[in-house]
Amino acid sequence: MGAGKKAGKPNIIFILIDDMGWTDIGCFGSSFYETPNIDALARDGMLFTDAYAACPVCSPTRASLMSGKYPATVGVTDWIDHDYELHPVRASLIDAPYIRHLPLSEKSVASALRDGGYATWHVGKWHLGTEEFWPTNHGFDVNIGGTERGTPGKGYFPPYGIKCFEDGPEGEYLTDRITDEAIRLIKSHDGSKPYYLNLCHFAVHEPIQVKAEDVPKYERKREAMGLDKVTEFEDGEVYPVSPEDRQLRIRRRLVQGHPGYAAMVENLDMNVGRLLEAVRETGGEDDTIVVFTSDNGGVANTEPLAFLNGNFWDIREMPTSNKPLSEGKGWMYEGGVREPLIIKWPSVIKPGGRCPVPVTTPDFYPTLLEAAGLPLIPEQHVDGESILPLLKGGDSLKRDAIFWHYPHYGNQGGEPGSSVRMGDWKLIEFHDGGRLELYNLRDDIGEDNDLAAEMPDKVAEMHGRLKAWRESVGARMPERNPDWWRAKA
Repeated sequence: MGAGKKAGKPNIIFILIDDMGWTDIGCFGSSFYETPNIDALARDGMLFTDAYAACPVCSPTRASLMSGKYPATVGVTDWIDHDYELHPVRASLIDAPYIRHLPLSEKSVASALRDGGYATWHVGKWHLGTEEFWPTNHGFDVNIGGTERGTPGKGYFPPYGIKCFEDGPEGEYLTDRITDEAIRLIKSHDGSKPYYLNLCHFAVHEPIQVKAEDVPKYERKREAMGLDKVTEFEDGEVYPVSPEDRQLRIRRRLVQGHPGYAAMVENLDMNVGRLLEAVRETGGEDDTIVVFTSDNGGVANTEPLAFLNGNFWDIREMPTSNKPLSEGKGWMYEGGVREPLIIKWPSVIKPGGRCPVPVTTPDFYPTLLEAAGLPLIPEQHVDGESILPLLKGGDSLKRDAIFWHYPHYGNQGGEPGSSVRMGDWKLIEFHDGGRLELYNLRDDIGEDNDLAAEMPDKVAEMHGRLKAWRESVGARMPERNPDWWRAKA
């Protein structure tokens, strides 16, 4: 029996992509990647031009989605690395300590929806702690594939090496399989209650692995667009004089032109189409909310991750470019945190809408509760504001600022920092040296023109707000590295 329609409460499908950049989709500006199904989703719903992840890396954004809190509030401020510890002597600060799981004391949005009569399903990546903290301990009735892993264990082809996820036949592709599991849940649901599907793809996170037959198309397209004749990378110096010269080590991708990554994006888009078709077939399309977004910016930069005995190792591939945004995953700049966001809800949202109001990850919790007609839990989703008024055609929210706090060195070269956006203005504080940068995003989306020196009063105002917010949430700060002099010796 199909999912059908339940009186008063919409189904909810939340599609969270891993490492997809703001411009990795056709309707957000890509001319190389092909995403007809996601573009159609935008035409049928509302596209948010200024949507943000709560953090420039994955686990904190996921914790923010589940808790309705900023990462600094919930205490998960960096990606959760259970498999290994990274201890490079990278610069003058020591990363702030952080919680490596989603605390069981948090009442997740899944728990709130389940209490409100929803069937709750998680399929795909979780990355919020070991088995004690898996989805079924955070309000989900079903968990397929959600473990402590942040990447597919053995890659996108079986054996996957993912607990609570059986290997498929030889040649099966993980993104296809995850979608199959989601479709099975939708089609087998008896319609007695609404459902909340938390569909979290591992794609398009590395490793860049694709079906061989999908790549030649983009190799030809790359050549036809002349991308094989342009400078694709801004190369950093691999062996700088001193590890203090961190920016010399950063390599940046300047254009979108990676055939394998393009094939991964197209496969993901095809699977979004398959999922939406399944919703149509079950008869629940008109009153199903579909949210499509990403957990952080695209991987557009890389740096050597280790410094030992005077040698650096560059072990990261940067498959995409977020231009016109600056930098990418792991950075406080727009390329690290501005995300594609599309929301479709036919019974409420007029097709083809574009919303420029800044929204951020903690907003989803109260939004979904309000959309479901359930009471808000303000003591839980303390950092989020329902964006339901925007979905209904409104043009503003009550708050005047959104915040970020990432007190860590990113694997892609980003520095520990905090930032605040107020209207068109964005201030970034870099903790390594205390540098302050100010940008007007309306005029300078690429953050090329730092106005801090020209506008000290604006800097003082925004910096005051940022510091007061950090104090209010108990944000943990990085500490000075007492061994930094040894690294420079």
